[in-house]
Amino acid sequence: MKKRLILLSILAGSLQFSCTDKFDELNTDPNQASEAIFNPNLLLPSAQWKYVESISGYNPMLFQSMWIQAYASTSTGGANYYTNGDKYVLSNNTYSYLDRVWNNAYNAASFAYEMGQLAKRKGSMSNLENIGTIMQIQSLATAADVFGDIPYKEALQGKTTGITRPAYDTQQSVYQDLLTRLEAATVALNTSQTGPTNDAFYGGDVAKWKRYGYSLMLKLAMRLTKVDPTTAKTYAEKAAAGGTFTSVSDDAYLKADLTNGYTNANASALATAADLYQLRWSKTMIDYLKANSDPRLTKIAEVPAAGLQANQAATAGDSTFANQLGLPNGYDLTGGATDITKSPNYPGGTGSGADATPIGKYSRPTSVFRNQSGPLFVLTYAETELLLAEAATRGYSVTGSAATHYKNAVSAGLQSLAKFGTATTISAATADAYATAHPLVTSTALKQINEQYWATTSILQNFIEAWSNWRRSGYPQLTPVNYTGNFSGGNIPRREVYPTGEGSLNAENYKAAVGRLSGGDTWTSRVWWDK
Repeated sequence: MKKRLILLSILAGSLQFSCTDKFDELNTDPNQASEAIFNPNLLLPSAQWKYVESISGYNPMLFQSMWIQAYASTSTGGANYYTNGDKYVLSNNTYSYLDRVWNNAYNAASFAYEMGQLAKRKGSMSNLENIGTIMQIQSLATAADVFGDIPYKEALQGKTTGITRPAYDTQQSVYQDLLTRLEAATVALNTSQTGPTNDAFYGGDVAKWKRYGYSLMLKLAMRLTKVDPTTAKTYAEKAAAGGTFTSVSDDAYLKADLTNGYTNANASALATAADLYQLRWSKTMIDYLKANSDPRLTKIAEVPAAGLQANQAATAGDSTFANQLGLPNGYDLTGGATDITKSPNYPGGTGSGADATPIGKYSRPTSVFRNQSGPLFVLTYAETELLLAEAATRGYSVTGSAATHYKNAVSAGLQSLAKFGTATTISAATADAYATAHPLVTSTALKQINEQYWATTSILQNFIEAWSNWRRSGYPQLTPVNYTGNFSGGNIPRREVYPTGEGSLNAENYKAAVGRLSGGDTWTSRVWWDK
């Protein structure tokens, strides 16, 4: 991937600038790539990589991972970044991280747009053109989910129209257009024609891309269950009829490559000694996995060896099921009323003297989550089956019962962990047996489905997706943290505020978008579908 992306950066420049007519012959490098010889397939891995960067790394690790109480931390203020998520309190670098979802999502959409336009002009590359559309939709939907209204119709037009200050479209209009375009692009994918090359998701398998398109359609449709149930039903049924993912082999993910400079940003956020000490699985998550006898618990959590130094070391800890203990959100190490030692059922610390640590008995993520060449998940079979289970529960016309889809999803959620490596592998037989023993109960179906969605996406480190589905569904039912000095009035944030540069670089359009938010550009204003 490294060579492809280096080449891309050179070619991107060549596509955007040209010499004057008077000096064309003198100033044109005969070795420089041009549109005539450039293969648009070279843009695909960059679109994919930039997208996974938009949903991984420090932004979701410091915000959404703790907003939805998958992780917890006792850090407080200043340079202790985890207070952003655990306690909704600003740290020194809060706003420097906020731009990352926005910038990377638009970079991904830009690469996908350029790829699609080049493929269209070249002809005989319709599958690549339609995959470019699907990648744009994926990226812009994520931006809209996180922020609300976004530049859409006038976005990505700087090269062709000169628009550098695009207007913001309402999230409602964006979603309506995204679903229309997604349907057209997915239907148009043709397995009898040439597939893409340089494809980091599916190796050019058009049939998998078609299933991906319908699975993405299902996810976007289900976002609308509260705000536009008619559209939600229509497109969920179209997606189901078209054909969504059929097994964990369809999971969309990208394998990072530390050796060549493409680092798993989730792992990077857990790599330092301070991270090892500060970050723990939350009480909410550990309690959920324990209550359900979930075999993932021993694969993902460990109690570090006793003592301060041991807690900051990567040495493997104790993964015994019974010994796992989640850290409650909202506590600190300051000695006051919110000190962790004052929490209910505090288990006591470990070590003594300079080696003592009050949080030593709480479970932290295992080493698989610190692998900087590990997988970055985008959309999985487990998620799709859970959404089909919900669609069936809601009475939508989909093949298969809610119970069957739920069983498939629970098993798949366990099996997808194998992509982290042998240490996390759960066999299909074990996963199926567990799913059979933990069936869907009609009276609690929506709760079960969406709690499982939360657990699965969180364990796979796709925290923005876990947060978005929590906002949509209301599950799990979380108790907010109301820590002194928080930026959300003691409420779990419902959106991210716009990047700081928008207010100055695109002021007029930014102000119009903010004016449409019920509470202004705040963490608690709700996006259109979040009712």
